[in-house]
Amino acid sequence: MSLHLPAQAHPHLPTHWCLFDGNSLYLHDNQLPATPPGPHSAPCFIGHNDAANLYSAELIGPAPADWQKVTLRQALYALPADSSALLARAAQLRRFNQTHRYCGACAGPLQAHLHDHGRHCPACGEVYYPRLSPAMMVLITRGREILLARSPHFAPGMYSALAGFVEPGETLEACVHREAFEEVGVRLHPPRYAMSQSWPFPHSLMLAFVAEYHSGDITPQPGEIEDAAWFDIDALPAIPPERSIAYFLITEHIRQLRSQSTP
Repeated sequence: MSLHLPAQAHPHLPTHWCLFDGNSLYLHDNQLPATPPGPHSAPCFIGHNDAANLYSAELIGPAPADWQKVTLRQALYALPADSSALLARAAQLRRFNQTHRYCGACAGPLQAHLHDHGRHCPACGEVYYPRLSPAMMVLITRGREILLARSPHFAPGMYSALAGFVEPGETLEACVHREAFEEVGVRLHPPRYAMSQSWPFPHSLMLAFVAEYHSGDITPQPGEIEDAAWFDIDALPAIPPERSIAYFLITEHIRQLRSQSTP
């Protein structure tokens, strides 16, 4: 996916708008609108992909009757894939600006940087930047089988790879081993990095790995894991939808496994 972060909009690309209203945003004909319909807050330039520049703002007043009000998650799944990174960035910058109006050290009002998206306190000099929370995901493999689990908050019948936030002082690899043992009670061989994804719920940076099973019996962690099991790649349960890193991780591993077995 293309994501470009210049200081100014690309002069030869069209403009799209991410217009927020509370926890929702608006689409027009199932696309980000090309122009705001009326009054809005000061626009924030987000960046551009190869197709369009993106600005974000808060819509003031009602939207046109034929516009669709959707959640951020619905928009991520509905819009073209190359819009996902820009939309995630818009949502995370918006949340940062909403939650960083005053300094956490001295309570003074914060001011925006002129050259980036940081905010600084003129009273004490403290500087703040948009928060990122690193989280790992690991697909555990055993021959043609993969270990999938479901959390109590998942949609009915859906299973996914294991995931968890990185603790302070912890490496990504150590997090993979810790989460695998805590959540399902298994030990792993050294994990291999696979891919990453910005996921704005609210500001996660997902880092995905693949690791071979080493030892241990599946023991779901009470309160965290509702069920976990080994699944053959030809008999999978429902998995997370496209655009999620879990979907990419699972389907790419299966593609590679099948290509290796093709004569």
